Amino acid sequence: MEANIFTQMFLPFALAVIMLGMGLSLRPANFQQLWLTPKPVLTGLSLQIIAIPVLAFLLAWGLQLPPELAVGLVLIAACPGGPTSNLIAHLAHADMALSISLTALSSLIVILTLPLLVNLSSHLFLGEGQYVALPVLRTIVQLLIIIVLPVSLGMWLKACFPQVSKVCVRPVKLLSSIFLVVVIAGALVTEKDRLFGYFMVIGLGAVLLNAGSMLVGYLGGKLAGCRGAQIRSLTIEVGIQNGTLGIAIATSPLLLNNSTMAIPSAIYSLIMFASGGLMILWGYRSKQGKEAKMA
Repeated sequence: MEANIFTQMFLPFALAVIMLGMGLSLRPANFQQLWLTPKPVLTGLSLQIIAIPVLAFLLAWGLQLPPELAVGLVLIAACPGGPTSNLIAHLAHADMALSISLTALSSLIVILTLPLLVNLSSHLFLGEGQYVALPVLRTIVQLLIIIVLPVSLGMWLKACFPQVSKVCVRPVKLLSSIFLVVVIAGALVTEKDRLFGYFMVIGLGAVLLNAGSMLVGYLGGKLAGCRGAQIRSLTIEVGIQNGTLGIAIATSPLLLNNSTMAIPSAIYSLIMFASGGLMILWGYRSKQGKEAKMA
């Protein structure tokens, strides 16, 4: 993908708007979840930051993926959470305090872990002469601009101008959903001539990464002694990745500038909507079961 207005301007702007929408739903009290009930939060962060990237490395190696797609699979695994996971958690009647805490904290940690994981995968999977280094300092600065600043701005607006933020929440969330669809569609259309071939190669890896991530989140919640809504939150937060961020990193002219590496993020994003639907169904049935017992 050559540098164009989509990669240079729309993608960073779209991601910033999405993260602003997340910030508008956050309060400092959300971060207190880490201190009040640290075990579920620390379990989720450990799985997001360590276990899922390890799973991606193993899948890329085991499936013998082409080098650029292997790096792309690790890239999407290195992009935990996002507002989409919070929406699915809400619809699935999950623990929203835990979901929001994990999304917010992982969005901060990813600033340091993402460039390290992508550079490691590039070193392992790309041969000599093909190695593409993700500039660490430049990546950190760009992630600060498109993630931390919009989230901080959203939180500031909510705290200082609650009425303004209340009015803005719905339009910003709607705009975020539209941007999410446009970003995924844009990545797929860019490679439309080779999309079917890519899907045949990376589709299984994306499905296994999504299913494996959700299974890891579910089992991790069980081992941490969580129940019900908390387990659903961990399953969703660990299994739903930030595809918009993955596409932005892969296609940015200042970072990887490689549209092939964006394909796993785009395909994963499509698959996670299907698995997210199953999570919503799980939550709906769980709520119905509780209501039936109380009747």
